[in-house]
Amino acid sequence: MGGVNLPTVATAVLGATGLVEAVARSGDTSGTLPPAAVLALCGTLPVYFLTVRLNAAAAVISGSVLIALVIGEQPVVAALVALAWALHQVGARRPYRTGLFFVVPFVVYAVTPIETRPGGELLGAALLVVAAGALTAGGLRQSRTRTADRQAATGALTDMAHAYAAREERARIARELHDIVAHHISLISIQAETARLTVRDLPADGAARLLAIGETARQALTEMRRVLGVLRDDAGTEPEQLPQPGLDQLITLVDHDRATGGSRARLVVRGASRRLDPGLELTAYRIVQEALTNARKHAPGAAVDIEVGFHPDRLHLHVWNTWGDGRDEPSEEGFGLLGMRERVALAGGTLRTGHSRTGGFVVEAVLPVNGAS
Repeated sequence: MGGVNLPTVATAVLGATGLVEAVARSGDTSGTLPPAAVLALCGTLPVYFLTVRLNAAAAVISGSVLIALVIGEQPVVAALVALAWALHQVGARRPYRTGLFFVVPFVVYAVTPIETRPGGELLGAALLVVAAGALTAGGLRQSRTRTADRQAATGALTDMAHAYAAREERARIARELHDIVAHHISLISIQAETARLTVRDLPADGAARLLAIGETARQALTEMRRVLGVLRDDAGTEPEQLPQPGLDQLITLVDHDRATGGSRARLVVRGASRRLDPGLELTAYRIVQEALTNARKHAPGAAVDIEVGFHPDRLHLHVWNTWGDGRDEPSEEGFGLLGMRERVALAGGTLRTGHSRTGGFVVEAVLPVNGAS
């Protein structure tokens, strides 16, 4: 069926059947086309142009049907099919007011008493139902298409926004990790230089190796600063690098949130508290920080319970908040939760967010501990 042109086939079929019906109905044997046959062709052949000249083709089809009615001719069935098809296309592809332009004449015909009306009042009402029904069906189709298009566009924009937010969060994580790694590399450089200058009776080969270690560390710092220049949001002067927060600053974070956000936050630490990898501590701090931000945004005035559990092989974070003064529930697609997922994934952990069985919202993260001290 790939080579079949539907408008061409439909036009040929409707035109032929309409012409045969009109000639047979008229009983004219003179060899000339009767008026009913001419109107039948005018009411069917424009179907071919519905895809390219919709308004004009629909006007010719509906006009032919109306003229046949006014002069006392009953429209052929093929013309009525063409009329329904045309008005359906108008409803599906044109504004509603354009469709009214085609339906109003049939309303006028249906309510106007005409003694020569073929088929009586029943035909007028039937034609009105056909015209209005076809137009309405087309309008519903257009509405569904537009709704689907809007949903697709909204989904595409949401995906783009999430992708952008994920890139921004990864860049932020990279900037923070840069600061941590740069600190350790700086220590390597300082310790190598200190050892080279202070160790007595150091062999020349050992001094050369320490010098090379210091040079390599300084080169690494230079390269990392170049990378940082790409990652920074501001292309101007690089801001002062502050120490990245860790678990020991959670109490300060909670106190600040209580003072500025009005939340009723409570921090509980379980297990033997100890220093962990700086990157892991930073990830844990950011998760708690984002959970507090979500609670402040979606449940102002809520009670927030923060539990930090130290285990030999993992760090367990559990943040739960009530609904607070409102009930603006956090969205599973929110950018804050997306940032949490990025951080937890990079740390090789697991994250669970959602509604708590006891009410409220819960954020739970499990982060594997490597090289704990």
